[in-house]
Amino acid sequence: MSDIDPLMILPVLGIAAGCVLGFAARVNRFCTLSSLERYWYAGDASGLRTWVLAAAVALAGTQTLAFAGYADISRSFYLAPILPWSGAIIGGLIFGIGMAFVGTCGFGAVIRLGGGSLRALIVLIVLGLSALAAQRGLIAQLRVLIVDDLALDMSFAGDQSLGSVLSYLVGLEVGGAAAVTVLAVMLLWVFRDKAYRRKGWDILTAVSIGAVIVAGWAATTWVSRMALEPVQIEAGSFVVPVGDTILRFVTYTGTLPDYGVGLIAGTLIGAIAGAIWKKDSRWEACDDARELSRHLIGAFLMGVGGVFAMGCTIGQGVTGLSTLALNVPLTMLSMAFGARIGLGYLLEGSFLAAFRRNDAGSSGQAAE
Repeated sequence: MSDIDPLMILPVLGIAAGCVLGFAARVNRFCTLSSLERYWYAGDASGLRTWVLAAAVALAGTQTLAFAGYADISRSFYLAPILPWSGAIIGGLIFGIGMAFVGTCGFGAVIRLGGGSLRALIVLIVLGLSALAAQRGLIAQLRVLIVDDLALDMSFAGDQSLGSVLSYLVGLEVGGAAAVTVLAVMLLWVFRDKAYRRKGWDILTAVSIGAVIVAGWAATTWVSRMALEPVQIEAGSFVVPVGDTILRFVTYTGTLPDYGVGLIAGTLIGAIAGAIWKKDSRWEACDDARELSRHLIGAFLMGVGGVFAMGCTIGQGVTGLSTLALNVPLTMLSMAFGARIGLGYLLEGSFLAAFRRNDAGSSGQAAE
C-alpha cells in the first residue's frame, strides 16, 4: 500500500462513492426540483423531507469526523474567511431559474443520463463548459466584479462557519452546540410527519446520500495527508467537476483526475446500474427546437449560476450545509426562489407567478 501513489487512489474513491450516490438516486428518483415542485404544487413534502434528511445525515457525520480529526473541512473553500453574499443571491437565482428550465439540476442531469436521456447529455456539456467559462474564462471577469470584489471579510471570526461566528460573538466555543441545534431542528421537521416515518426506502436513500458526502470529506482529507502534492478537500458538487470531467475526456495533461471527476464518473455508472435494475432505461431526446433551446439556456444559467454561488443543490445544500457555512442558507433560498420563478413561467405562463400564493393540491409538472 505504501508503494501506491495516494493521488491514484483519489479518483477511485470518488468513483466508488459516486456509484453509491448514483444508484441510490436513480432507484429512488431523488431530485431536488421535483421535490420542490411537488411541495409547491401538490402539497407533498415527502421528497423535500428526504432531501433535508440527506443534508442532516451529512451534517451529523461531517461534524463528527471534523471533531475527531478525520475530516479537515477547515481547508475547504466553503469555510474560506470571506462571505460571497452577492454570489449566493445572484448565482442562486440564476441557477434556480436554469434548473426549472432544464427540469433538474446538474446532479439530476447525470442521473437522467444514466437512464439514456440525450437531453441530459446536452445539458451537461453546456453546463460544464459554461461553468469553466465562469470560473476561468471571460465570464470570470464579471464574476470577480460582482462576486469576489463584494465579498465580506469574515477573518475576524476565523472563517464563515456558523459555529465560528457565534463563538466570536459570545466569546465562548459554541460550535458544537450550534451544529447539534441545527441538526435537531432539521430532524424534528423531517420526522414530525407520521407518514414519512414509514417510508423506509426514502429514509434509506437520504442516509445513503448523506453518508456519501461524509465519506468524501474523509477520503479527500486522508489522501491530502498522504500525498506529497496539494489535494483539494471536497465531498461532492456537480458544477465545476462536470466541466473538469469534460476536459479530462477531451484532453490529456499527464495528471491524474481528482476526487470530483471520479465522483461524476461513479455517479453516472451508479445511475446506469440503477436504471438497469429498475428496467427503465430508454433513449430520450428533445421533442423540438423550442424544448432544445430551453434546455440550452437552462444549462448555461446553471453553469454560470453554480460557479457564482459556489455550488449546486448538492454542492451547497448538502455538502456546504455539512460545514455550516453561513452562505448556504442564502444560496439555497435564492435557488429555491429562482426555481419558483422558472416554474411559474413554465407552468403558469408568467415569471410573476412566483410572487402569488399557490394553492397546495393544484397539479403541475415541469416540462421535460
